[in-house]
Amino acid sequence: MAKLGVLTFHRCINYGSFWQARCLVLGLRSLGAKPVVLDHRSDRVSRAEWRCALQPLLPARTARSDISLYASKIRKFQNAFASFPLSAAFALDEPLAPEDCDLVVVGSDEVWNFRHPWYGGVPLFYGEGLSAKRIVSYAATFGSHPAANGLESYWADKLRQFHAISVRDENSRTIIERALGREAALVLDPCLQFPETIAPCRNLVIPRPYVAVYGHSFPSWFQQEVRRWTASRSLPLISIGYRNDWADEQWLDGGPYDFAGFIAGAEAVATNFFHGCVFALLNGKPFACVLSDYRSNKVRDLTRMVGAQRHVVSQKTPPADYESILGVAPSPAIENRLEQLRLQSRSYLTNVLD
Repeated sequence: MAKLGVLTFHRCINYGSFWQARCLVLGLRSLGAKPVVLDHRSDRVSRAEWRCALQPLLPARTARSDISLYASKIRKFQNAFASFPLSAAFALDEPLAPEDCDLVVVGSDEVWNFRHPWYGGVPLFYGEGLSAKRIVSYAATFGSHPAANGLESYWADKLRQFHAISVRDENSRTIIERALGREAALVLDPCLQFPETIAPCRNLVIPRPYVAVYGHSFPSWFQQEVRRWTASRSLPLISIGYRNDWADEQWLDGGPYDFAGFIAGAEAVATNFFHGCVFALLNGKPFACVLSDYRSNKVRDLTRMVGAQRHVVSQKTPPADYESILGVAPSPAIENRLEQLRLQSRSYLTNVLD
């Protein structure tokens, strides 16, 4: 059987990064492949991950009482990382190829985002140094790098070596098509593509009704509208992974498996993160998302792609609209669209695995 490597951000202290890596690995297995995660290591990246995980709300400093909870969250992630089938470790920043593979799948995640604070512009994710017969991408994204800024020829030339390219948002597809003059397939994030890989982890973790808060640095108007709606329903707001003092309760040390059960058990989700939307969608949960500068491209494109635009709110959203946005499950048309996209994504994967 062909040797398959997955190249992604597999050690991020981030619920979405963990789950998209795990879902892609398990999803590829369900298609008959035997993937390994290419285990790139970097002291520079590790220090940045730990700093961000312990001080996620900078410039606001983390209270001393929260440090131990964030550290517990980190340990839960480290334990979860042990579930990945890993290649031999190699240095991220050195031009030494990892072990030979017949096929390397780059993605999912912001592997091509030049604005990522520590992975931005790492040549490895553009194929440099990879020893493989074929290199493809799956659900890769340029993240917050806008299509209007284009792609320099240095990076475009590297991506031309890819045998097939798929992305998860229109912004990234536009960048590829303008810079390379070739079509990029539009596919689903692995969490949405392979929801069955998450299903065993959707155990009820809080045995009472609540609204999930996922993200941080929410604008005050969003906080007020969500609190007004939850108060009308007598529902507590519980924030996972990050301190949000406007929520009623904080669950700062929740691990990635906790997160899956937490969103699955919520009455609704308030978020400004991409995977807050993803997990609400795959669980059929009502959700309200506010755009942030860093995540606006991928959130806007995801909700447009599946027909969930009404769940993206702004300061102009009438207060009365929150009743349907947070109180009514997403339209069945969204699930129908997801099924169409799953077929499209599966076709892409089966073709590149062949």
